[in-house]
Amino acid sequence: MKRSSATAILLAVLMAAAGCSTGGEPATSAGRPAPPAQADTGRDRGGAVDPRRDDQSTFALDVDTASYTYAAGRIADGRLPEAGTVRPEEFVNSFDQHYPQPRGDGFAVHVDGARLPESHPESSSLRLLRVGLQTRAEDAERRKDAALTFVVDVSGSMGDPGRLDLVTDALHTLVDQLRPTDAVAIVTFNERARVVRRMTRVAEKEDLHRAIDSLRADGSTNLDAGLATGYETARDGFRPGYSNRVILLSDGLANTGNTDADRMLRKVREEADKEIALLGVGVGSEYGDALMERLADRGDGFVVYVSERRQARDVFVRKLPATLSLRALDAKAQVTFDPKTVESYQLIGYDNRRVADEDFRNDRVDGGEVGPGHSVTALYLVKLAPEASGRVAEVRVRWLDPVSKEASEAYESIEAADLGGAFDRADPRLRVTYAAAFFAVALRGDAGGRPTVSDLARIADAAAAELDERAADELADLIREADPLLGRR
Repeated sequence: MKRSSATAILLAVLMAAAGCSTGGEPATSAGRPAPPAQADTGRDRGGAVDPRRDDQSTFALDVDTASYTYAAGRIADGRLPEAGTVRPEEFVNSFDQHYPQPRGDGFAVHVDGARLPESHPESSSLRLLRVGLQTRAEDAERRKDAALTFVVDVSGSMGDPGRLDLVTDALHTLVDQLRPTDAVAIVTFNERARVVRRMTRVAEKEDLHRAIDSLRADGSTNLDAGLATGYETARDGFRPGYSNRVILLSDGLANTGNTDADRMLRKVREEADKEIALLGVGVGSEYGDALMERLADRGDGFVVYVSERRQARDVFVRKLPATLSLRALDAKAQVTFDPKTVESYQLIGYDNRRVADEDFRNDRVDGGEVGPGHSVTALYLVKLAPEASGRVAEVRVRWLDPVSKEASEAYESIEAADLGGAFDRADPRLRVTYAAAFFAVALRGDAGGRPTVSDLARIADAAAAELDERAADELADLIREADPLLGRR
């Protein structure tokens, strides 16, 4: 891979300091935060909620996309992703929506929907509801200077093609494209951590290039030591008024030293509170998804996954054209359904992003950090009451201003008539979103309540033909590649 082609992998990652943080929940036995018990109030066995028992659905915003790109890499290798790594919201948020942007800071709220395709079980009684939240984009030239500490995994497993070679090429290109006033530090870890270069202004780029050229893969993986040394280096090089970030580049397969995720998470949470956010860049066909995602969540950051050049360009350059600044802290969404018009509702995904309804306006409870130009999308299946008319739901989003820490809210509502349009005449981006969400449902092995994989491929194809966008075409191709693999499950 040439240096210039690797820019897509890291430059855009560093220009998007947004993500979701849901710190403070108890951990499940699988090592993932468990949704609060109240989130299941009123649910039937299929996951639908009766609004007469619980009329509100509340979740922290999320802009992660690693689950989709990791699944794509696995399927390209002829393997299905593990069900526990498949998060439908990350599949959905991997596709551009082109929502209108707000005039000021904060969010614009977009709500629409349609009938379901005939191939969807119970399509006659269900409706699709899309909630879209959009921040205003920012000119990259106006971003704050950055102080970036790269924590690079140089253990033996990183010597495989598409791991350390991809990382070093990207780092070289990044150094050439950052501003002279930005600063970079480099820490490596295998069985121990080492500071290769302390915080150095990018104006001294030849020193940084030599440090990158010195990276070699060998040994075991002491991720805990790498994080500890990385944060110590970031604190030593902390620059007030800059965007201070730690960027972990790893396959996430810790096997030496402290491998206890919760202990590492506590350290990351403490450091994030000191204004040093953690960004995770996952690489490798064997990848520690759960650990990387939780580290980034607790570190007020986000995680992405890269496996090859063109995919990285699509995911990072087009999806995350944000700068290192933030638009919103602790952002949460709450959808309130009207029991007079809605018999049941079901949020697709966001399983470990759920927030207790009463904590929507509790600003001490973590939400998500969202940067400029980002969109967040959530899909609901809604069963309307017979002859329903009038309001179906009200959508609210709440966030804190990154500078003043003052809270703001925006809202929008939707009527039953707005959900009555035919699926095949709906916004093609809504149809792509539907196909992506229920493809994830299929990969998780969820039984019932979804169309066939071949139907999803057909839906993605039809929408892609209208949009003329590579990402939608690739979704259709990916679904077809997965079909025979799912048939052998």
